[in-house]
Amino acid sequence: MAEDKKRKIKPASWFWRWFLNNQVVTALLVVLLVLLIVFLFTKVSYLFEPIWQFLAIVGLPIILAGILYYLMNPVVDYLEKKKIPRLYSIIGLFILVVALIVWGSVVIIPKIQEQTVSFVSNFPQYVETIDDKLTEILRDPLFNQFREQLEKTGDQFMNSAGDILQNLSKTTVQSLGSFVGAVATIVVAVLTMPFILFYLLKDGKQLAPYLVKFLPTRMRVPTLKVLGEMNDQVSSYIRGQLTVAFAVAIMFMIGFAIIGLEYAVTLGIIAGFLNLIPYLGSFLAMIPAVFLAIVAGPVMLVKVLIVFALEQTIEGRLISPLVLGNQLSIHPVTILLVLLTSGKLFGVIGVILGIPVYAAAKVLISHIFEWYTTISSLYEEKHQ
Repeated sequence: MAEDKKRKIKPASWFWRWFLNNQVVTALLVVLLVLLIVFLFTKVSYLFEPIWQFLAIVGLPIILAGILYYLMNPVVDYLEKKKIPRLYSIIGLFILVVALIVWGSVVIIPKIQEQTVSFVSNFPQYVETIDDKLTEILRDPLFNQFREQLEKTGDQFMNSAGDILQNLSKTTVQSLGSFVGAVATIVVAVLTMPFILFYLLKDGKQLAPYLVKFLPTRMRVPTLKVLGEMNDQVSSYIRGQLTVAFAVAIMFMIGFAIIGLEYAVTLGIIAGFLNLIPYLGSFLAMIPAVFLAIVAGPVMLVKVLIVFALEQTIEGRLISPLVLGNQLSIHPVTILLVLLTSGKLFGVIGVILGIPVYAAAKVLISHIFEWYTTISSLYEEKHQ
């Protein structure tokens, strides 16, 4: 019997050893199949056009509901632990949010409108003031050798600005239909978002177990683990970033009000929104503040820079470490690359949502790589 088995067993051929039983070749074949599938999808992309249109309609209310869900769900969970029924907690939070919206509409929005109208009406005067100051600086003997080049650069800038304004005026009527469509999309999102948010708060915990039921039995527990980690990453980032943005808005409003800078409320709110863009938001928010400070004079410019330095110190040394910590474990260079890429591909939405999407994708890819290392012999360490 043993001799018969030996006769049946044949030595593996070079084709089997080098290709069929090679982990590297297997991985390359998988990559090739994935690329082939992507290529085929690009050829039949028109079949998925209704799906993209559907996602474009429901995407905005789902995103808004998801952001508010991550903000409100911890409060609902806390109240539920205190023996308050979940439904009553959700209704109470909805009433509180509506009250805050009404208060903002009565107090904050009119103030922002007033300051915005004032800024727009005074903008030509501000530009003229800055132009006079620049002309006065250029008359200084120190700038004689650079005067011609600076004047040429200024003329080019003004010509470019004129061309941009002319193009905008031509495309305003053409883009009116798109603007109306965008407004309609926002209105639909605002109307449908509360209903999505309500059911997310009420039944959100049952969503992942329900979806996992469609998977094979042995994949359910690992999938739940991955979804849980992705949820933790996204929720911690969104809650932390919105908390930091709110604190930044308050600090800038108080700081600008103390030094007497015009439009303190509007500038503070703009700074809070822009702070949703990591690393770059606060610097972008300083552009209009510095513009107004230059108009007001060098003393105001120094005050604005002091406010900016204090805000950055408090945010970087106290608020961000306390609220965000190191939960994402993403290098700053990686964050900047993600922001640039997502902003180029998806615009403002990509800049705001790029980091949480990257954090969730990082969790998924890490688990896939960990699974691959367990089934592959390519990463085994040889002990001598």
